[in-house]
Amino acid sequence: MALKEQLQTDMKAAMRSGDKARLSTIRMLLAAIKQREIDDRSELDEPALLQIVEKQIKQRREAAAQFTDAGRAELAEKELSEAAVLEAYLPEGLSDEELTALIDATISKTGAASMKDMGKVMNAIRAAAQGRADMGAVSKLVKARLGG
Repeated sequence: MALKEQLQTDMKAAMRSGDKARLSTIRMLLAAIKQREIDDRSELDEPALLQIVEKQIKQRREAAAQFTDAGRAELAEKELSEAAVLEAYLPEGLSDEELTALIDATISKTGAASMKDMGKVMNAIRAAAQGRADMGAVSKLVKARLGG
């Protein structure tokens, strides 16, 4: 089932069950998707939808860290629970071995030899690992492989 259809189905299920926290999180995600579609004036494909989900998760984690630093544990917990709901919509993550193999294969496929080629490598990996790996961690691994 496509991600948008899954979100619609889950939203209806959350309404029926009275799960207000899950319902508000799904509505927030659908609103972000709709806003992006309006801005782009087009229907989003699955990789673009996954990118929005990842961005929303990142925002929740950053907000939770700020709330924790400010001593607002209850708000940090709310943000982390929203992030957990959103994580259910991401595909299964890549293992460390799979990620290393993907990086090595991409470096050899693109012919990357130095840090100048990092952008080429990251663009190729982003397409293959969208929603399945933390791109910040991938960037560090690629940088280490390219001698940076």
